[in-house]
Amino acid sequence: MENTMILDHPLIQHKISRLRDKNTGTNEFRTLIEEISTLMGYEALRDLPLTEKEVETPIERCTTLVLAGKKLAVVPILRAGLGMVNGILALVPSAKVGHIGLYRDETTHEPHEYFCKLPSPIDQRTIVVTDPMLATGGSAVAAVDFIKRHGGKTIKFMCIIAAPEGLKRLRAAHPDIQIYIGHLDRELNENAYICPGLGDAGDRIFGTK
Repeated sequence: MENTMILDHPLIQHKISRLRDKNTGTNEFRTLIEEISTLMGYEALRDLPLTEKEVETPIERCTTLVLAGKKLAVVPILRAGLGMVNGILALVPSAKVGHIGLYRDETTHEPHEYFCKLPSPIDQRTIVVTDPMLATGGSAVAAVDFIKRHGGKTIKFMCIIAAPEGLKRLRAAHPDIQIYIGHLDRELNENAYICPGLGDAGDRIFGTK
């Protein structure tokens, strides 16, 4: 899977185990999502372009490296994807944040767009799409579709838990994007929930039922 990276770092796996526990409360769950996103972001942003800049240290002037060009764009899929944004902003505080709102049809499990606002110029930015769960893949595919339609070119998708079915669908629809996964789970059940999964990420992040 050339364009897919499963981040098996021990700290990520430990924190995902805490996420799975049904007894983990809202505050801890939210904090864990952010911490995992920071750890994953460190790897996902490894190829951000750099340029040289002259800096004066306390000793002498030197040429050093800084991020090049337009800054990063983080685009969460509402609403659960919001929980991952601050984890990435901890690494790149200057990043712009867009939003894509999707809701899932309870019968067909297919996504429908209700909101899309992206930083401009989107075509010159590295875009990280966030959603804690990659289940059927419908929302992820739709979100990347919208971004490409608006001119986005360099796109990464980051999720904490993925089902094989969703990963297969996203890779088939968008073979040109990079995908970063915290853990690849076993399967989807008949209700399109990831198994063993961690329940409804949105409800657990925001304390709703």
